[in-house]
Amino acid sequence: MCERPVGWDVTERDHESATATRRDYLRVTGGLAAAGVAGLAGCMGGAEATTGTLATRVSDQPGDISDFETCVVTMAGFWVAPESDGDATATSTETETETSSDGEDEDTDREYHEFEEPREADLVELQGDRSALLGEQELETGTYAYLQLDVTGVGATLADGGEATVETPGEAPLKFNQSFEIRADERTVFTADFTPVRRGRSGSYLLQPVASETSVRYESTATSTATETSG
Repeated sequence: MCERPVGWDVTERDHESATATRRDYLRVTGGLAAAGVAGLAGCMGGAEATTGTLATRVSDQPGDISDFETCVVTMAGFWVAPESDGDATATSTETETETSSDGEDEDTDREYHEFEEPREADLVELQGDRSALLGEQELETGTYAYLQLDVTGVGATLADGGEATVETPGEAPLKFNQSFEIRADERTVFTADFTPVRRGRSGSYLLQPVASETSVRYESTATSTATETSG
């Protein structure tokens, strides 16, 4: 068997063999690359939206609202808190007048969302089934334990023409212990119901959440259908 001398040129047959081998290599690696690109495109195309829309509305059920000619509440924004494992079992013992005046540690994970400009709502005009839209905000999908309204002021006139002092309990945000979900590509309509309640004979009033009338409705942006839950 002859050994190939150093520097000996590749024969035509050897060249064809090398060319065929290279063609096979390119065909295989090209196929793998195409499969990789197709797989990546499939992953990117199948990614789900991670946000949904929260529409915040306010309403008023009869408390002592009949005492008023006007009761205009100004709100700058709202807080929401992603639900933790402990929150899921706590809601059944909460009262409808509870506000966010609890310990600060409870609210360390809450998120604040400011309206584009402060919103005003006259509770006298929002009795019964009436409600007013404060705004819509994109939030991350998931379950939230509660919503708090950032009330920055209340201007009220009594039916007899006198002025009234209306406050939130402890001058804290109004807290609505109604859990809700933010779903991808859906609108969650959270209607926060609260009313002024007279404080004994002091002549002043407190704004208090009405849990039984606070509700959450889910609307499909594609089909315009809705489901509703309430406190």
